[in-house]
Amino acid sequence: MAKKGNRVQVILECTEHKTSGQPGTSRYITTKNKKNTPERMELKKYNSILKKVTVHKEIK
Repeated sequence: MAKKGNRVQVILECTEHKTSGQPGTSRYITTKNKKNTPERMELKKYNSILKKVTVHKEIK
């Protein structure tokens, strides 16, 4: 029996990485509550390739 809830797993991808021209991508997996945050998430996370904190947006 699966647990019913509003929490879903989302993938966050770096917004600055595509414009940098470097290979690879910076992605994080996290969870969010669909009921409390229906819009797409945006968090500041560390990008190990660029070696700085950048904005990561939720992707589909």
